[in-house]
Amino acid sequence: MDTENGMRIFISHAQSDAGLAKELSGYLKAQGFRVFDPAVELFPGDNWHLETGKALEASQAMVVLISPEAVNSPWVQGEIQYALGSKQFAGRLISVEVEPTQDVPWILRRLQWIKIKNDPARVGRQVVEILQAA
Repeated sequence: MDTENGMRIFISHAQSDAGLAKELSGYLKAQGFRVFDPAVELFPGDNWHLETGKALEASQAMVVLISPEAVNSPWVQGEIQYALGSKQFAGRLISVEVEPTQDVPWILRRLQWIKIKNDPARVGRQVVEILQAA
């Protein structure tokens, strides 16, 4: 995979995991990827559903940060459902276990799975490796 074209990555996460999402986003951007960042790209008054949908359509990969809050978030659930039904995410839907979590959709456990183990940089490297192999 050639990152010079800036593959666009969507990081799906609960608000409680925003700090980790920002760290991972920074790492991926430094590697040449383009990452959708709602904190920068969405503004008060924007139609967040519409803009998030556009970002999903424009992305070629998704990283889902898995935590108890994420699996209970309707936003994260919708983003996962979109990715599972979209060919553009085939082989490029990566789950990152932020903390052990019950009720994770079974299909996510069958796809790419990374455990964070308090090392966001290692997670970033693993995400890059997976995307380069896809």
